[in-house]
This record gives sequence, structure tokens and C-alpha cells, in this order.
Amino acid sequence: MKIHSDSFADGSVIPGQFAFCVPAAEGHVSLSSNRNPQLDWSDAPAGTRSFVLICHDPDVPSRGDDVNQEGRSVPADLPRVDFFHWTLIDLPASVTSIAEGAHSSAVTPNGKPGPDLPDGSRHGVNDYTGWFAGDEQMKGNYFGYDGPCPPWNDAIRHRYVFTVYALDIPRLPIEGIFTGQQVRDAMTGHILAQASLTGTYSLNPAVPA
Repeated sequence: MKIHSDSFADGSVIPGQFAFCVPAAEGHVSLSSNRNPQLDWSDAPAGTRSFVLICHDPDVPSRGDDVNQEGRSVPADLPRVDFFHWTLIDLPASVTSIAEGAHSSAVTPNGKPGPDLPDGSRHGVNDYTGWFAGDEQMKGNYFGYDGPCPPWNDAIRHRYVFTVYALDIPRLPIEGIFTGQQVRDAMTGHILAQASLTGTYSLNPAVPA
């Protein structure tokens, strides 16, 4: 399989319009246009009955002690964990592209609706659901795509991995509200092929591009 984006090249910096936050002169960051990037894929194997799309950041700090704290930095050697930014399942086998902005075109306080979409596909909740759980103005179920917003004081540039999976089943056996990790677990034994595209992003002006 192959995956491609008109929005950014594999291994390059993700433009700010596809991020949740962009750098700002005051307050370090401001909200961005939060558009989902354009994606298309090809060369799925025979027997493909549906696709799954996952975007995750494998570079999220495993501890939040230093995150976004004035006068402190998130150290580069801190162990990192996954943060899911987008989980889309049950895409029909006839669908091989997603248009820019089709699933997100702004930051939506309290989250976008889900999980069901008109074509029968379904959105999972991303990990902003947990991140904003204690914020009265922002808390909610964050379905679909919400882009990068790494700590503005992180010493490393984060990677955002967009992966399309070709599955041998038309619908994943999960119901209701689901997470990226639940999708990973449900796909076990059903993946025929996969392809990934990686972009990078940082809000720390001290981190080189």
C-alpha cells in the first residue's frame, strides 16, 4: 500500500493550518484553523473490505510535571507515550481519499459530534477528550480529527503518524464510543496491509525545524 498527502510531504513539518495550536508572541500559543490534511492511498490488496485511519503522536511526555510550565523544559530523554489525534473506522473499500478540511475545519470547544458518519464510517474519540476533562469550558467527547498542540516547552519535535490499514472485514466489532487503542486491539488478525505518512510539529521556538 501507499499513502500520500497534498498537505505536507512525508518527513516534513506540518503546516500550521492543520494544527490545533500555532506559536504566538503572547501566551506562547493560540488556536489554529485545525483543518484535517488531505490524504489519499492506493494499492490495497485484494480482499480489502474496509479501511481504518489512525493518526497518533508517539512523542507525548509520559509525565506532565514540566508541561507548559514557565521557566521549565520537558527534557528530551523523558519516556514518551502515544496520543491519538484521529481514529476513523469502517471506511468503505471504495473510499481511497479524504479531502482537506472534510472532517475538521476549526477548533470545536467540547468536541465535534460522533461517532456515526453519513457513509457508514465511524469516528472514535481522540485523546483531547482526556486532556480537556478537567476544563469546564473545553471538556467533552472529541470525535474525529484534532491536530497537533505539543507542549510549547518540549525539547523535542513531535512526530504525527497517519496510518491507513486495509482490513478483511467491513465493520470493526466495537460499538458506542471508542478510543484509538480499542481500535488497534479490534484490528488484530484483520489487517491485510498498511501504509504510513509522518509529519513533524513543534511549538517551541528553540527547537530547530
